[in-house]
Amino acid sequence: MVVLVTGPAGCLKSALSFNLMTRHLETHPDEFGVYITLEETTHSHLRNMQSLNIALPENLMISDHSDLRTRFESDNPHPDFLELIYGILGFFKQDKGDKFTCLAIDSLGAMYSLIDTTNIRARMYNFFKRLRELDMTTIVIMETPAESNIHMSLGSEGFLADGIIQMGMADTKQDIALFMQVIKMRACAHSRKKHLVDVTDSGISVLGPLFD
Repeated sequence: MVVLVTGPAGCLKSALSFNLMTRHLETHPDEFGVYITLEETTHSHLRNMQSLNIALPENLMISDHSDLRTRFESDNPHPDFLELIYGILGFFKQDKGDKFTCLAIDSLGAMYSLIDTTNIRARMYNFFKRLRELDMTTIVIMETPAESNIHMSLGSEGFLADGIIQMGMADTKQDIALFMQVIKMRACAHSRKKHLVDVTDSGISVLGPLFD
């Protein structure tokens, strides 16, 4: 399953995605996950997550753009970045087998800056297809402007994903409330209400509906 987590800057897309992975892996110690951050360094990402009370489990590996190239780049100094990601996923599938159950890519916009976007719709169709064939849960983070229609984004990712979680902001009388909304989740019965999201002592928590 491939799930898009979308929304404007500052609405906890990365935090929610990372928290979902950490909580799952903490309760499934025999499994293994990879979080690929392309927008910041591993150190910066971990510092940000720690400030939100999200701890890193031993069975979750974080790699940034520089680390990926150091670990996996071939003799070609300028490989296609999608092929680099395919190689990484193939390595961990071979190394961990069925224990490799979850992956996050943060973010799609940063990945677009690293690849040739010629014929992008076909490339994204193939990319999502190959992610789905890995038979695990993959979270792909994509920043979108407020009130945007993600189905009209560069590669039509909204059509290709099995699920879409929309993050957003709502003005209140005294503050800005953060919320999440499950727009689509194939083969699942789910609420489509907007639910409040907050930072607690145990990380990111999804609270009650924004509007009853």
